[in-house]
Amino acid sequence: MRPLRALVIYMVVVFVGGALLAPWLYWLAQAFAHSFPRIAAAPFNRFVDRSLLIFALAGLWPLLRVLGITSWREVGLVQSHGQWKKLAGGLLLGFLSLALVAGMAIICGGRVFVRTETAHEIVAVIFGAIATAAVVALIEEILFRGGVFGGLKKFFHWPLALVISSTIYALVHFLRRADFSGTITWHSGLALLPRMLGGFVDIHALVPDFFNLTLVGVLLGLAYQRTGNLYFSIGLHAGWIFWLKTYGAFTAAPPGAAAWFWGTGKIIDGWLTMIVLAGVLVLFKFLPLGPKNKPYAIPP
Repeated sequence: MRPLRALVIYMVVVFVGGALLAPWLYWLAQAFAHSFPRIAAAPFNRFVDRSLLIFALAGLWPLLRVLGITSWREVGLVQSHGQWKKLAGGLLLGFLSLALVAGMAIICGGRVFVRTETAHEIVAVIFGAIATAAVVALIEEILFRGGVFGGLKKFFHWPLALVISSTIYALVHFLRRADFSGTITWHSGLALLPRMLGGFVDIHALVPDFFNLTLVGVLLGLAYQRTGNLYFSIGLHAGWIFWLKTYGAFTAAPPGAAAWFWGTGKIIDGWLTMIVLAGVLVLFKFLPLGPKNKPYAIPP
């Protein structure tokens, strides 16, 4: 049970440490508000998000060591020579799969285009989404697939390790964006955490959003298991993140739209997305991702 204990300790440190750090980052931003007005004007929950990320990155390497991973190769970051096709293939699959969701929602009237952006704003959103997709996909694949999934495989049979790591991935990404009003004190981050976790008591948010996130984790983990490295997973993840960052900026729900099926601006929280992701899971059975002498077949 050593790896599970290490993961629990890591998550507690990240959440509690990040919540305690957030007020200090907020006060620091206010002290330099004249130089960085946009950062200082950000809502407090943004500072909590960034604090959680700081602690997650700071504790990544110690966690990997505890899980028995001592090199980047063991994480799945092998030499890039000959791996660019995997990266491009994953990127294409991720982009097209959620493009299918977006296209169907728009064609069928579940979402409509927002036409208030200027050309400058559109370019800024797209380039921001590309940058976010590249950075977040790399960091999260190293952490969740290379670190958590790869580390758990050293102690458990890989399907069990896949389920555990995918559930942890979904738990982390299921945090709500909660607003905080009032004076910021040293414990304001701790007070905000329960509201960020409020989705777990909302059945309409839990289903299918949480299960979609778990399925995303399963697909990314399977890609890592099949290819033996993180390149296809990073590309797949980046393709999805691009849509997560642009879909809500360019579309809106018309009156009376069935958000439970089409999803909201998050795109990941509708039943249509679950159907498409399930199709990607089936498609994995036929993709030539692994060595020919070690074929992988999804159980019937």
